[in-house]
Amino acid sequence: MPSIKIAEKFGIDENAVIFHGSCLDMLRDIPDGSIQLVVTSPPYNIGKEYEKKLDLDTYLSQQAKVIRECVRCLSNNGSICWQVGNYVKNGSITPLDIILFPIFRDLGLVMRNRIVWHFEHGLHCSRRFSGRYETIIWFTRDTKDYVFNLDPVRVPQKYPAKKYFKGPKAGQYSCNPLGKNPGDVWDIPNVKCNHVEKTEHPCQFPVELIERLVLSMTNKGDWVLDPFVGTGTSVIAAIRHKRKGAGAETEQKYVDIARKRVQGAIDGTLKTRPMNKPKYDPLRGGNKPVPPPCEDIKGYHQMELLEQQGDYPRGNS
Repeated sequence: MPSIKIAEKFGIDENAVIFHGSCLDMLRDIPDGSIQLVVTSPPYNIGKEYEKKLDLDTYLSQQAKVIRECVRCLSNNGSICWQVGNYVKNGSITPLDIILFPIFRDLGLVMRNRIVWHFEHGLHCSRRFSGRYETIIWFTRDTKDYVFNLDPVRVPQKYPAKKYFKGPKAGQYSCNPLGKNPGDVWDIPNVKCNHVEKTEHPCQFPVELIERLVLSMTNKGDWVLDPFVGTGTSVIAAIRHKRKGAGAETEQKYVDIARKRVQGAIDGTLKTRPMNKPKYDPLRGGNKPVPPPCEDIKGYHQMELLEQQGDYPRGNS
């Protein structure tokens, strides 16, 4: 893709745009109904270096302004995917997808899926269970004609040789030979530590997560928009699959990283984790189990999950 250049401002004839500044400023230049997919992971209002922590009502008001503009830009058969986690204050969590839902509903959109993105690495909590998922809320306009292409994102069948055992199809394969629907719980590693896509951004999401949305909700040549583009992941996913991508970012250092990564996607040199690659298994990777430190403590015994029921104290019932 050597002919693609990265533009600094949105233009309908461009192919890749990384805008330095507020997404509202970029959105003003985007014509009504011109975007097929809006996909983003906005700030969660938890005080990261690139965001100023706000009162929750103020945060929701700011999000509503951006969402309204995104809906204006959305095509009649387009989709909006808003990927969020939890707002945390004084140890209490507020699921952002729940409190953002009314904004989309009141703008006339219909929720098609609440996708749970599961991952295994993150902050460890001591007073509650550690958070290991975020959600993607997917909306379209109230129409039956929205774009959804299942075949490009099918995953391998669990039992590919399974056959019907009775009825008129007895003996025939019972599953789709192209693979199965990935469902609404996606087990995709997040970008931490030694992940091949890791940059200095603290909340970078993986290309393969966005690729699944781009492939299923757009066609070649369509526009993909990310109002909070960070290090350019959404634009990269669009470019890799012959779509057009645009995004806005306020921090100059992330704009620089995004442009470098998008250029790598254009040149074909950017390293990403392939879609549907199996997760790393430490044992299969040659690592030997190491006894936990608690075993060195005399007389200490930690109960193990699924230990035989008879080993647990039983009360009268």
